[in-house]
Order: sequence, then C-alpha cells, then structure tokens
Amino acid sequence: MSESSAAAGASGAFGGWRRATGIAGAAIGVVAAGAAATVAVERMTVGRNMRRKARLALDSAGPYGSLRGTPGRAYADDGTELYYEIDEIAEADEIDKADKADETDDLDPAAEALSERRRRLFGLKAPAPVTVVFSHGYCLGQDSWHFQRAALRGVVRSVYWDQRSHGRSGRGVAQSRDGVPLTIDQLGRDLKAVLDAAAPEGPVVLVGHSMGGMTVMALAAQYPELIRDRVVATAFVGTSSGRLGEVNFGLPLAGVNAVRRVLPGVLKALGQRAELVERGRRATADLFAGVIKRYSFAGRDIDPAVARFAERMIESTPIDVVAEFYPAFADHDKTEALALFARRPVLVLAGVQDLVTPSEHSEAIADLLPDAELVLVPDAGHLVMLEHPEVVTDRLADLLTRAGAVPAGATVGEHGKASNASSTAQRG
Repeated sequence: MSESSAAAGASGAFGGWRRATGIAGAAIGVVAAGAAATVAVERMTVGRNMRRKARLALDSAGPYGSLRGTPGRAYADDGTELYYEIDEIAEADEIDKADKADETDDLDPAAEALSERRRRLFGLKAPAPVTVVFSHGYCLGQDSWHFQRAALRGVVRSVYWDQRSHGRSGRGVAQSRDGVPLTIDQLGRDLKAVLDAAAPEGPVVLVGHSMGGMTVMALAAQYPELIRDRVVATAFVGTSSGRLGEVNFGLPLAGVNAVRRVLPGVLKALGQRAELVERGRRATADLFAGVIKRYSFAGRDIDPAVARFAERMIESTPIDVVAEFYPAFADHDKTEALALFARRPVLVLAGVQDLVTPSEHSEAIADLLPDAELVLVPDAGHLVMLEHPEVVTDRLADLLTRAGAVPAGATVGEHGKASNASSTAQRG
C-alpha cells in the first residue's frame, strides 16, 4: 500500500470515528439533558478538586458492597467463568450462642447481631433448607443487593452471583472470542450453571432485579421443569417481560426516537474504542454522575454514600460490555414464560418513578400472575433496593414466609433493621 493510500485510509478511519463520536455526543446530550443543569450549578459552587476529594471520602467511608461470602465458580456452556458467593445459614452452635446472648453480660457482638436479625426477621426457629438466589441488573453486580444481604445474612442460605462480564465474573467467552451476540437466553443458561454449582438440589427462591429478572424468565423458558420441581417463590424487582423498545426514558418523543435510532451503532463504535472512551468517562465523571443519579434514584434526599456506591458499580462496567449487552434488551420477550410462575408465591415490586423499566411493565407482569403481590413504591427509581431498602427487604421477608422458607414473617425497616410496616409501599 502506498503512503498516500495509507494516509487516506487512516484519514477515512479517523473521519468515521469522529462522525461516530459526534453522533455519540448528540445522543448522550439528549439523554443527559435532565442532569446537565444540576451539574452546571454544582460546578459554579463546588471546585473540581473538592468534588474529587468528596468522592474519595465517600469511597473510603461507605460500607456498601463490603459483605463477602464463601466464593465459588461455575462455568457457562461456552466456558465463561461465573463468580458467586454463598451466605450459609448460621451453624446450630452459633445460633444457640446468639440466642443466649441476652442472658449474659459478656456479649459477643457478632452473636448479638445474629440473634437480633433472627429474632426480628424470622423468630428463633431454624428456617427451612431453601436457597435464595439473587440475580443483579445491567451494569451492576452482586453487591447491588447489599442491604438485603445484610438483613438476611445468617438466617437463610443465599447465593449472590455476578452476571457474565460484570463484577468478578469473566468476560463472556462467546462474545469476546467468537463475536457471538449476547442474548438474554444466554443469561438464563448462565443462571442454570450457577444453580447447578451452588444449589444443585433442594427448593429455591429466585430474586431478580431488572436484567436479573429477565434472566430468571429466560431460565424458566428454557428449563420449565426446574421451575415446576424446585422453585418455591420468585421476586421480580424493577424488571420487564418485554416491549422494552417502547420505553422513552423520560425523554420527549423526538429525543427518544433519536436515541433509539443512533444509540446501538454509537455504543458499538464506542466499544471498539474502549480505552479512549474510558479516559473520556473519567474526564466527564461529574456529568455522568448526574446522569446515573437521574436514572437510578427518584428522591432528592438519597444518601450521598449510597449514590456514590451505585455510581462506582455502574462506572466499573467497561463501555464495550455496555455495548455488548444493550442490543439484547430489544429482543427480550418472555411473556409466555411467566405462566410457569403461577400458583406459587410471587412478588412483583417496582419504583413508580423508574425511568429504565417503568412500573407499568411490572404491572403487566402482575396482570399475568393475578395471585402475585404487586408493590409499587411511590418515591423510588430504578435502584429501588438501594433507595428504599427497608421496603424491598420487608417484602422479601414476607415472600420467604409465604413460601415456607422461614417460620414467621416480620417487617424490616431502614437498612434491614426491624420496624413497623413501611407506609411507602402501595400494594395492589
């Protein structure tokens, strides 16, 4: 190839990249419009160094995402390594020690905490041998269940796992090596692999948020006998059974049509320049923090440490993974699979102000499962389990009781502490 033709090729490639980034800028500008004004005001009043120091302080002080269990690894049908952790039921001698903690002045803090959780959540009787499996959402990780994990820790056997290419799991082999498009069906098979490794027998409760709920539906569509024989209860949190292509993300019609038209191609182009884009994400962290907050939470008084925790999880998802997963949602339709969950306890819960998977999608799921409990949380966005953890944990505890996983129900207050029933949930 001559120098001139090589230069022309390079110029053409650069021109294509520049056009792609121009389109990306336009699309992101539309999506970020609601957050940009807030960020602009903040920049006028708070210096960049101060904001950076505040983020570092929140990162070092926040306990969120610090809970760890017994690690394990499952392997998907394409060889992808899937990381999970198990929180086991406390051993009998530990339970006895905890239950007697109030009888002595020499209290073990860990035993006292266990005793308090057991007494307030489920009473003193040991729970049934049920495994509760938590599946997280898009661009998140198993730590997104932090508050629910803190409340259930030691009182019920639980499995938390990272979806492929998220958290501590490996990159999807079929995608990174073979270029196979990611599908929600693949995620359903991944969940089956985790169940085979971490809970090969016994009754199971499935809990899924957003993409995690879709993963549960995909599992059901491909393994109906597993749902029939082993699943005793299910919780769908802020998720959808299909028609995600109609979601407007809180944007005006013209804006959402523009985003739908260009975003898949833009994400693909950005994913092919991942290193450059990641540098750009760091440089525009303030703007993206505003976008993340807008699409994660509804209330203005969200704990800054919780908001930063969510921001860190989302930021840690590489742009090429974001691009890899996004097209799968347009094809997702598991409406027929919902019938497999009928005639057993089901919780359908959503934030009324969820802009990502609107609460109408949860209502549609509940319409197809008339025996399900529908809980709509008024002042909540997409990350309802972080924004209103007391409501989510309370309803999960009740679901476990109805499924026979625990002997006695109880309400759970803020951050997993026992309290009176929350008034923020509207049940239909």
